[in-house]
Amino acid sequence: MTVLHLRRARTSLVLDARGPGLPRVAHWGADLGPVPAGELPALVRATVAPVAHSGFDAPTVLSLLPEAGAGWGGRPALAGHRDRAAWSTDFRLTGLDVADDGDGPARVGVRAADDAAALSLTVEITLDPTGLVLLRHRLRNDGATAYELRELTPVLPVPPVATELLDLTGRWCRERSPQRHLWPMGAWVREGRHGRTGHDATLLLVAGTAGFGFGHGEVWAVHTAWSGDHVTFAERRPTGESVLGGGELLAPGEVLLDPGAEYATPLLYAVFSDAGLDGLSHALHTHLRARPQHPTTSRPVTLNVWEAVYFDHDLERLRALADHAAEVGVERFVLDDGWFRGRRHDRAGLGDWYVDDAVWPDGLHPLVDHVRGRGMRFGLWVEPEMVNPDSELFRAHPGWVLSAPGRLPPGWRHQQVLDLAHPPAYAYLLERLDALLTAYPGIDYLKWDHNRDLTEAGHRGRPGVHGQTLAVYRLLDELRRRHPGVEIESCASGGARVDLEILRRTDRVWASDCNDALERLAIQRWTGLLLPPELVGSHIGPERSHTTHRVHDLGFRAATALFGHHGIEWDIGALDPAQRRELAGWVALHKRLRPLLHAGRVVRVDHPDPAVWAHGVVAHDASHGVYAVARLATSVTQTPGPVRLPGLAPRRRYAVRPVAGVPGPATAQRAAPGWLADGGVTLGGAVLAAVGLQMPALHPEQTLLLEVTATT
Repeated sequence: MTVLHLRRARTSLVLDARGPGLPRVAHWGADLGPVPAGELPALVRATVAPVAHSGFDAPTVLSLLPEAGAGWGGRPALAGHRDRAAWSTDFRLTGLDVADDGDGPARVGVRAADDAAALSLTVEITLDPTGLVLLRHRLRNDGATAYELRELTPVLPVPPVATELLDLTGRWCRERSPQRHLWPMGAWVREGRHGRTGHDATLLLVAGTAGFGFGHGEVWAVHTAWSGDHVTFAERRPTGESVLGGGELLAPGEVLLDPGAEYATPLLYAVFSDAGLDGLSHALHTHLRARPQHPTTSRPVTLNVWEAVYFDHDLERLRALADHAAEVGVERFVLDDGWFRGRRHDRAGLGDWYVDDAVWPDGLHPLVDHVRGRGMRFGLWVEPEMVNPDSELFRAHPGWVLSAPGRLPPGWRHQQVLDLAHPPAYAYLLERLDALLTAYPGIDYLKWDHNRDLTEAGHRGRPGVHGQTLAVYRLLDELRRRHPGVEIESCASGGARVDLEILRRTDRVWASDCNDALERLAIQRWTGLLLPPELVGSHIGPERSHTTHRVHDLGFRAATALFGHHGIEWDIGALDPAQRRELAGWVALHKRLRPLLHAGRVVRVDHPDPAVWAHGVVAHDASHGVYAVARLATSVTQTPGPVRLPGLAPRRRYAVRPVAGVPGPATAQRAAPGWLADGGVTLGGAVLAAVGLQMPALHPEQTLLLEVTATT
């Protein structure tokens, strides 16, 4: 075997695959340059730990699958047994498959076996062109009896210079709340037991050098790409090792491998940056944009009717709303909850996926045709995985629900979860959704909701989250195969199902049910750590927020919603003509900037005043950029001070101007900063990045938008 050096995009990964045990990662992090092949064994020797007193007699090996048999005393990467035997493993390397894409090794397949435990292991590791590591384990039962798997978790080592941890938590309407602390000894473990990704899912678990920020510091991060129960963790051992890892969280008895059966872990996405958190985002955004299934057409400005009409579906009112939507520049009109049988409130009807002829005697055709006739696309809300006990479906098939034997799980929003691993339930949903999309070819978008956690999610007496998650993937895959032109949004009470595996099958996520612009600034900033703007639904809500009751002017709401997959969630039929003209101006601005916003590089500013946030998007050739400077609250200082504009080319000169075509923000000052009073300024990119520009004294909850254009 050999030592391999994988190099891409300022990242190196050195894999010691000389055997006889599993390979170990000798380095994952900064690019090492073109290390001569003859020096790689010396590099590996330089990273071998000494033998300490009161320890093992030989150095321990932290392999791609850390094993107790090799001296690993941390979280087990593999846990399971076969009739209380084969509970510990000692895998031996049996083969190595290396794919070279012309720039050196890019993909490695590791084959290993433990004959005594009758288990085979395959490790798939890829370093893609963006510097992103994709890691997956596959375990096969080679024995004559079943093997119960409790855990199989990929891990990667992190050097000791990473001393701080950052991850995200949250709740309904306050997703993606950051938390940061020193990396202590022991394990920092984030478990999601919701049966869906969860409002509190971390998205990325980041380890970094002291004081890292958006634009500086070395950072390492992992993302567990799985939409069911999952675990993501960071562990530091007194013996000197530090690791990041993640995988599926399995319930007792959930995965039983019959002879010859195989289990594959979710993909673990791992990314390194020597340029802070923005470097992580750049690698992830570039990777996502290179996927074959990534949206390639302009993301249509969307109006969703939920906060305009709720369950009150009236054809003439909805037609009038569609007319107003077309007038302000909306490109997609989405009919939300309330269109199917018995659905006059949220306590009945889920599961009965037939158009309610009591409300829609001619079906949805009159509305669909009207919307399409106004030049807009048409979308529809569904929540296929759920069922109300007060529904024809539940009354006919009460056994189609995920549950423990003999009882229903606690109710949540008056609904239960259909067992999609139950073939008749799966077949029913596929038939209903397929029939709906076939009957209404004008529907080209589904807002796919998922409004409760999976609690006591049993399938035929055994835990069922694993099977449910795979069944949801199969359902989405089959629908997309039958209706390739239909786009799907992952909505789960807002942002409770946001992960890179559901996004292999969907075209955007709904980041939160909260459209309060102040809350959304944070939610979108931290969702953007993983996802590019075009995948994140971002709507202008009403003046008074539906969820927080805060009141914001249109400029603040619109400037916040500008940086995403733009839309409106508001009864715009109640606006006067002047208000609709102002709204139309913001929609037109988004359309003008959309090619930049949905393809450029996201930058976020490390500003010392926590009451001032700034962020932007810059074209990859650094010719054009747009920045938002928001005042979140009052500050100790009278003015925000200079704000730096990162991401520009140091040697180019730029004209910086307030964004034209929309009203400016309110300020609390006698006179604007000189450059702003003059209508703008032209400076070099190095000056704008290092010195910045003095900002006006914005009122709290106001945003200044700046457009930057290269002049040389």
